[in-house]
Amino acid sequence: MNTKLKQIAAREVRGLINRLPSKLQEKISAVAVVLELKPNKARLAEGIESDLLGLFIGPSLRDGDEGSPLPPQIILFLENIRDEARDSGRSYRAELRRTFLHELGHYLGLEEDELVIRDVD
Repeated sequence: MNTKLKQIAAREVRGLINRLPSKLQEKISAVAVVLELKPNKARLAEGIESDLLGLFIGPSLRDGDEGSPLPPQIILFLENIRDEARDSGRSYRAELRRTFLHELGHYLGLEEDELVIRDVD
């Protein structure tokens, strides 16, 4: 994995989580954040688009456990995020934060049309 992209992503996600209200931090403590460069062959075979920026899988807080075989996870596709941002600097970090918050919204139970993520600095 591109170590620089991974280091930046880990730092940005950690910083963003630390700035969230403590009650929300408690709720998301069970969510794993996975950093991948791009969707792998298995994900592509499942119908995931090759240029997807992020993905939430597992049960949301709204759904409850409902017997899901997977724990809640937010997956960030770092090369796709970099490509969307068109660099690995400031705009990459901003797109990381936007993508993470978007996927966090899915964990909280929000649907696609309910998510509006603006720049987060």
